[in-house]
Amino acid sequence: MQVHERLYIGGEWVRPATRATIDVVSPHSEEMIARVAEAREADIDRAVAAARAAFDTGPWPRMTPGERADVMAALNARLRERADELATTITREMGSPLLFSQLGQVMAASMVLDYYTGLAREYPFEEVRPGMLGPALVRREPVGVAAAIIPWNVPLFVTMLKLAPAMAAGATVVLKPAPETPLDALILAEAAAAAGVPPGVLNVVPTGREVGEHLVRHPGVDKVGFTGSTAAGRHIAAICGEQLKRVTLELGGKSAAIILDDADLASTIAGLLPGAILNNGQACAAQTRILVSRRRYDEVAGALVDAVRALPVGDPMDMNTMIGPLVAARQRDRVEGYIKIGRDEGARVACGGGRPASQPRGWYVEPTVFVGVDNRMRIAQEEIFGPVLAVIPYDDERDALRIANDSDYGLCGSVWTADVDHGVDVARQVRTGTYCVNGFAMEFSAPFGGFKASGVGRELGPEGLTAYLEAKTINLPMGFEPRLR
Repeated sequence: MQVHERLYIGGEWVRPATRATIDVVSPHSEEMIARVAEAREADIDRAVAAARAAFDTGPWPRMTPGERADVMAALNARLRERADELATTITREMGSPLLFSQLGQVMAASMVLDYYTGLAREYPFEEVRPGMLGPALVRREPVGVAAAIIPWNVPLFVTMLKLAPAMAAGATVVLKPAPETPLDALILAEAAAAAGVPPGVLNVVPTGREVGEHLVRHPGVDKVGFTGSTAAGRHIAAICGEQLKRVTLELGGKSAAIILDDADLASTIAGLLPGAILNNGQACAAQTRILVSRRRYDEVAGALVDAVRALPVGDPMDMNTMIGPLVAARQRDRVEGYIKIGRDEGARVACGGGRPASQPRGWYVEPTVFVGVDNRMRIAQEEIFGPVLAVIPYDDERDALRIANDSDYGLCGSVWTADVDHGVDVARQVRTGTYCVNGFAMEFSAPFGGFKASGVGRELGPEGLTAYLEAKTINLPMGFEPRLR
């Protein structure tokens, strides 16, 4: 069992203000695998002070973008050296199948850091615009101290969605990992120290929701980046609104995959399923509403059920496993509660619906497919965050679009068709932030985020960098040409 008795603040491993600790429990074995120091309010104050000093008087925001990029590249090199350790750690702490941990948790995080390292070298942080009364120098300056509040489902990847653009901008960060998954964040801190990230640029303070609110409210924090539930996002937005504090929210989803009648069934199921049930169904971007025409409903539903039944369920450390455990007993209770709700609403469980007999320990739920689902049912409207799919019939394409848009959420979605041009036309009509035609992917150079209750603002792409920048205008005398930095 690992024991971590210190917090990473101001470039040092420091003793916490109290003896409070967090027990990290394996969702596969239900055994404790680590104990880490838990940050309390005094530790948050210390971390914000370190980030504030690093921003106000330290070298980081005063470096050239290229110099910051060099440090970011060094950090990425340290993370790549520890890629296997990071993937194994994330699988142990939250149950993600190891193959997904390698690709979707660690490699994807490295790719995001690599993207922002390159963007930092070429982004126009200053530009001159001609004006009616004289030229204007437009600067994009770092936002200041950013609080990054991270969920447990894809911890390192979501961390990098915030840390990488913040570093490229010249901001400093107080990182609050979820109490379920603090271990990968501590490895990140070790990598940052080894890479020469200046003191105070990254501070890591594992803690729970109550102390996290202290971080959000802290007057020394200029910007909050949060990924998590819509309910928590609304609360954080209210606090930031009171304080006129910058905020980015990436929240829940209930994404719809529209299967058109001309779609090839075999390739559609093979392409759709990884995006429908990835990370044991614990993904905000999961395509959990499967929309199928009444004409092909039985055919498509049957093929989907066969594919889901064939998914290997078991130890997430086994490279053949596709479905591992849920992160905690409370999450299993939540998912099982929704399965009961679905049955009570009149939907039929076509496969799954219980606990796998092969796993007497661990917080497992069988991958489950509901058929006969009406979009007004709770299992079609509310985010379950587990391996549960709802197959919903539609009358025609217009009806499919109506159903896809009949949701409080608008994060992701997909359309499956033999006619890609027509698929793009369908995509244009769905009110969601990220959409795919015949696939499931996130493009790191393009913005990611949600409409409606799925969030505020965007991460990834240049848009993710601008979330950590403030625009400043310096008006200049007519004919003056400034040197750009």
